Amino acid sequence: MLEKQHWMNYAAELMTEWKQCRDEGRDVAGLEETCREISALAGKSECRELAVKLREQLVNAPVAENYPYEEPSGLAEIRAALPEKRPSLSNTLSDAALSDKLAGAWVGRISGCLLGKPLEGVMRDVITPLLKGTGNYPMTRYVEKRDFTAEIKELLGDRVGACWADTLDGMAPIDDDTNYTVLALKLVEEYGKDFRPNDVLEAWLNWVPMFATCTAERVAYRNAATGLCAPETATWCNPYREWIGAQIRGDFFGYINPGDPARAAEMAWRDASISHVRNGIYGEMYAAALIAAAAVCGDMMTVIEAALDEIPAKCRLRRDIDQVIAWHAEGMDVLDVMDEIHRLYDEHDQHDWCHTNSNAMIVTMALLYGGGDFGKTIGYAVMTGFDTDCNGATAGSVVGIMLGEGKIPDYWTSFYNRKLNTSISGYNVVTIDELAAKTLELIKK
Repeated sequence: MLEKQHWMNYAAELMTEWKQCRDEGRDVAGLEETCREISALAGKSECRELAVKLREQLVNAPVAENYPYEEPSGLAEIRAALPEKRPSLSNTLSDAALSDKLAGAWVGRISGCLLGKPLEGVMRDVITPLLKGTGNYPMTRYVEKRDFTAEIKELLGDRVGACWADTLDGMAPIDDDTNYTVLALKLVEEYGKDFRPNDVLEAWLNWVPMFATCTAERVAYRNAATGLCAPETATWCNPYREWIGAQIRGDFFGYINPGDPARAAEMAWRDASISHVRNGIYGEMYAAALIAAAAVCGDMMTVIEAALDEIPAKCRLRRDIDQVIAWHAEGMDVLDVMDEIHRLYDEHDQHDWCHTNSNAMIVTMALLYGGGDFGKTIGYAVMTGFDTDCNGATAGSVVGIMLGEGKIPDYWTSFYNRKLNTSISGYNVVTIDELAAKTLELIKK
């Protein structure tokens, strides 16, 4: 029923709004109980008006004087807040080499997504015994249903029917993590590389079913359908504005800007700004810049540094990623790093589970500890928990474009025959070869 669709009832999400405003440094402690009470009564029509009125108090609450972060959302302001840049990268790839890398990027995204998809929403305390019970810990391969014992079936409960690798119908299934990458391809194909934020909104309304979107994207879609334009679509009654939704949309802008993380990040900003603010935007800029750098650089730390150069120096995302880098530099074991991320962010709290920062930390950890090994990298990204398919997909894009498809074992495409199903009009079933060829064509335009 329409009234029960997720992410449509703002009153029900007032506690998420409260947490978001708290994270922004606003003094909202005195409004917590009121938010909780209205949220509990969200099914009543009068609560909608109360929620909107309370929103004004939340988003306009004063910011603490000692708030240490500078987190603009406008492009010019973001650029002014960037750190001093390190030496730039350059693209000297031949067409053949670039084609192989683009195919690797698409294989990485699809395979990483598929690795995490059946575990999305499953907590780490279930993922770990599941993997150990199927001889796949640490995770380096797909989870197959044929490996399930009676104990594992009991552990999974209703999740037993999920899309495990050996239950597919010969292609990778529809998923928002791959939908958005194909959508970005179509966006650039139709609007050109100079597309505007409102072009992205128009593309969504034309090509994407509303209920194929989630959280901040569904809110932005709703706002656009009522006549709002960017950037208001990102801010009006949108408590998810720093969640992971934009971060999963940035990959294609990295694909088409090999060696140019700054251009990739700028295109990602245009996409992200229709639905997100602050660290929600930076997550997409970071992901796109990672991929653009990885296309031409084989050193993962250099790739991460190049991507960090594209987000504000004094933001919470930079703080969190720097912490992962520090743990790695100290020689901390990867499993201990996973534990530390779980101490900082609670995956049982939806706001933490779906936040940009917690998941960007996981992607960065996987890239550093994966050591350039494809299966190990996406395995680490998924087995940590949180948003498993999103993190597997993003990490897969980065290591996939770095390696190229020629260095990715055929095992990873064997379950879906290098085919992808999407809900994007005109791209319902596409092959890796078609996607890589179209991407190369757009790079050359």
